[in-house]
Amino acid sequence: MSRDFETVIGLEVHVQLRTRTKLFASADVSYGDAPNHHVTPVCLALPGALPVLNGAAVELAARAALVTHCKLHPHSVFARKHYFYPDLPKAYQISQYEEPLATGGWLEIETPEGGARRIGITRIHMEEDAGKSMHEPGDPETQVDLNRAGVPLVEIVSEPELRSPEEAGAYLRKLRQLLRWVEATDADMEKGQLRCDANVSIRPRGETRLGTRTEIKNLNSFRFVEAAIKAEVLRQRELLEDGGQVQQATLGFDPERGRLFVMRLKENADDYRYFPDPDLIPLLLPEERIERIRAALPELPDARTQRFESAYGLSAADAGTLVSSRALADWYEAAARAHGNAKHVANWVLRDVLAALKERDAEVEDVRLAPEQLAALLRLVDAGSVTPKSARSLLPELLFEGGDPERLVRERGLEAVADTGALEAAVDEALAAHPNAVASFAAGDAKSLNFLMGQVMRRTGGKADPGRVRELLAERLARR
Repeated sequence: MSRDFETVIGLEVHVQLRTRTKLFASADVSYGDAPNHHVTPVCLALPGALPVLNGAAVELAARAALVTHCKLHPHSVFARKHYFYPDLPKAYQISQYEEPLATGGWLEIETPEGGARRIGITRIHMEEDAGKSMHEPGDPETQVDLNRAGVPLVEIVSEPELRSPEEAGAYLRKLRQLLRWVEATDADMEKGQLRCDANVSIRPRGETRLGTRTEIKNLNSFRFVEAAIKAEVLRQRELLEDGGQVQQATLGFDPERGRLFVMRLKENADDYRYFPDPDLIPLLLPEERIERIRAALPELPDARTQRFESAYGLSAADAGTLVSSRALADWYEAAARAHGNAKHVANWVLRDVLAALKERDAEVEDVRLAPEQLAALLRLVDAGSVTPKSARSLLPELLFEGGDPERLVRERGLEAVADTGALEAAVDEALAAHPNAVASFAAGDAKSLNFLMGQVMRRTGGKADPGRVRELLAERLARR
């Protein structure tokens, strides 16, 4: 008989901060360059090289703490975390342990059932990244690239309060949105700028003690996080139902096969021999500096979503989509203010602009059309100077190449046919050319009106206002 288990998940998220240089060295932070191109004596752990803390990284880490409702501590300490990998020249990583930068925060997520849950955040601490070990197929040797060694990170550790793979995915998406919103990170997961370790255990439902956990390392996509947790929950469930025991271990995940593998067995904090780094003094953040950082934060996504709903009359779903990134929210709102009808602009952005971006696999940052120019295009539609169909045909070009909508409409000859005499002539020609459709309409076939509309639009090159065409057709047909 299958037992009823509860899943318990805690996430450790490693986020690369958006700095130009490394955490304790002057080497550039760059992606995709030749191996070992961005290194200094500090990165290489050469004798006598001393670390110097990057002040910009501290500022960005503080933003991350504040937007996750953490207590940002005025006093924190850097420690040495010892382990022995080829890509760690010092044989220790500079991190924080007993006195981290921030503690006691939370993040509110939407659950798969549609409700909201608050997930606790245990701590946020700063640390440097390790280098990268590379293995060429068929080559038994390990190659080491130290470009990444010393890149500034924050590690954000949640409480074990997530209860499903889907909740874990929702937490990560919300966290990524917030951190990108305040420009603490680019969080490009393909570049390894946001990586996740998942601590997973299960226990009989109603039990309060935690089960034996396993840790799945270095998951770098939302899909992989959810798939890896699902696989591990299933493995633990089957093991316990068969009378076995879960062994504490560090696991890796093979996304191609959807399978987990053991990297190493039981590992605890004591194994790292933490102690304060004697080369670095404590990090001091006076309260006035903390308040300056807090005051400089922009309006956050939840508040902006609520304002879009109340001020612009948008649905929660539409407002949430427009606030999916700060760049999109800013671009939309600038267009809405320039046009004056925020809901009308939202419809065009949600339907047409996002469709064009998706087709090009582009982001709003790639758009070259100023928000004011989108508003100008929509005013042409509102005035009947151009049909919605013609405007939509121009929109992708305008988005990615920029330009003046009014000039482009004129140059392409896309002005709407507004002359009543010309429209009436096109309607009369369509009726005369299709007597069978006229007869069908008279017999009660409403679809014939759509056919006749299509014929009129064809005669006007698609430049007529569909609403006006329908009115004229209805008038003519009513007389017959």
